Amino acid sequence: MPAPHFSLPPTDRVRSPRTGWTRAHWEALADRQLNALLPYATPGFAQYRLPGRASWSGVVSDGLEGFARTFLLASFRIAGAGGQDKPDEPGPSVISHLIERYTEGLTTGTDRDSGEAWPELTDCSQQMVEAASIAIGLHETRPWIWDRLDSRVQEQVVDWFSGFVGRRTWDNNWRLFQVVSEQFLASVGAPYSQSDIDGGLDRIEDWYVGDGWYSDGDGRNFDYYIGWAMHLYPLLWARMAGEGGDGGRAEVYRDRLAQFLAPYPQFFGGDGAPVHQGRSLTYRFAATAPVWMGALADCTPLAPGLTRRLASGTARHFVERGVPDERGLLPLGWYDTFLPATQPYSGPASPYWASKGFLGLLLPADHPVWTERELPLPVEQSEQYTALPAPGWLLHGSQHDGIVRLINHGSDHNPLDGPATDDPHYAKLAYSTATAPESAPHAWARTVDNHIALLDADGTPSRRRRIHPLTCEGRRASSRHEAQLPGSDAEFPIESTSVLHGPWELRVHRVQAPAGCTVREGGHAVADRARPHSADGPGWALARTEQGLTSAMVALFGWDTETGVAHEVEANAYGPHSATPYLRSTGHPGGASVHVALVALTRDAVHPEALRTSITCEVDGADGAVRVTFPDGETVTV
Repeated sequence: MPAPHFSLPPTDRVRSPRTGWTRAHWEALADRQLNALLPYATPGFAQYRLPGRASWSGVVSDGLEGFARTFLLASFRIAGAGGQDKPDEPGPSVISHLIERYTEGLTTGTDRDSGEAWPELTDCSQQMVEAASIAIGLHETRPWIWDRLDSRVQEQVVDWFSGFVGRRTWDNNWRLFQVVSEQFLASVGAPYSQSDIDGGLDRIEDWYVGDGWYSDGDGRNFDYYIGWAMHLYPLLWARMAGEGGDGGRAEVYRDRLAQFLAPYPQFFGGDGAPVHQGRSLTYRFAATAPVWMGALADCTPLAPGLTRRLASGTARHFVERGVPDERGLLPLGWYDTFLPATQPYSGPASPYWASKGFLGLLLPADHPVWTERELPLPVEQSEQYTALPAPGWLLHGSQHDGIVRLINHGSDHNPLDGPATDDPHYAKLAYSTATAPESAPHAWARTVDNHIALLDADGTPSRRRRIHPLTCEGRRASSRHEAQLPGSDAEFPIESTSVLHGPWELRVHRVQAPAGCTVREGGHAVADRARPHSADGPGWALARTEQGLTSAMVALFGWDTETGVAHEVEANAYGPHSATPYLRSTGHPGGASVHVALVALTRDAVHPEALRTSITCEVDGADGAVRVTFPDGETVTV
């Protein structure tokens, strides 16, 4: 593992036997990121214009984003230190400098004649997102920044925030940006709209689907936004509203977060990596935000040692892989810069929503999450199988290699009605903590990995757009989607079932297809700096990285003996060279067919020939039941 790009404090293997990290490591990581911004500040510190691809909102908005998102990090650092520098700490006064720097930036950014003024808040503008971060930062640092501003600057700040009142936002997590921003106005005695606040909080009730899960807006939109937005902002709003000012809502939010957090540690691999699924993955550490929020709101079901193990493990995972980079910056990507893992709204400062992952600094240094001994993650203790019916997901963690896999039969990021699209970060059958989808446009055009497709005569694949969940319980889940060949209005239903058994996923597909087409299914894409090794034989194919991560597909029923491995370059967030094993069935007779495959993703050795001969698969022609008997003697019926 390469060394981090900055110096870290000594590890503590007594208190933190799993990661070695302490609160001092989090402070050092925050300080490194904040110090690295200085060369990119405008003269009055109102904007940070970082290098990298601009967003669709423009350079001034991107500069505001640089201020707002890093102010969130600075606010947690300032408040966590009680606004005071450590008296015995050598070197510059870290906290005092942050207070001065962001106070000056706030003053300059809200001065319309400064030459660095922030764009005004208008309907559905990117400024709305950034205003929420500034509001939270101002609330958390109130004794050291807001209360010390002269009245003129306070009026400037209020005037800028007042642009939110009565404005229209996008109808998703953005509703909550208005809620916290106007609650800040209320907290400082400025004019605000209670109906805006109540309307936003009422709207998220329409998206609550149970078991602690929200959809981010209408549809089946499940990803990390549920944790770093839908749960986070309501409880931060409650902190602003104060005791008795939340109308009883905070208790509801705490209960929901507790439900959400109970299985949440099972999204993280033994190496600290979060499952790589959904949009805005460049926020990285932000995946730990709901875990810290649970401790901060005193509603977490997780033991303090598990909270720190999860959060520190994730931070360490990225630091050991070069994040932040040698400049101290967070690049647009997962590890290195990788733009296909971002969205058009992502600018060079967008990754600094990672600041939400530092929420734990608001907890005092003597809080149990900082003092109690680390506990192992679920995947470090035993084989894990978890059904999450609300999003339609199965989670499968294997103790021997620390990999967690997410089997997707429910999240598609589409509206409930009307036109639907697909996206590599939502449409795949599976995701994991060790792999990423092939998301570059040239690879997405073929969409081989973790996808079942009908191929037309030119080899163009059908898409998995709107996913209709059918079942999700125990170790199995199923869904249906309508496959549509390019240039055709005809839709062909594909019903897919996943069953977890030991280290494997069994996939059964019932396909309706036109005569003559090809059916193809791919496994996980593995990626590395070097080209993965590939091999195939009658009814099987595999790809393996130099580090020994192996993805394999084994045909059990309905496939040709000829298989293959698809290689790509610069298509994957995990490395420049990637490969996906796949199966296919050519010359479809038309009508219904059944296809059964075994999917493996492991750091162990895989012997696909032995699996193919030792697993039996029978398909009943009368009722279509699929019966698979594994080497251990267990039979699964689908």
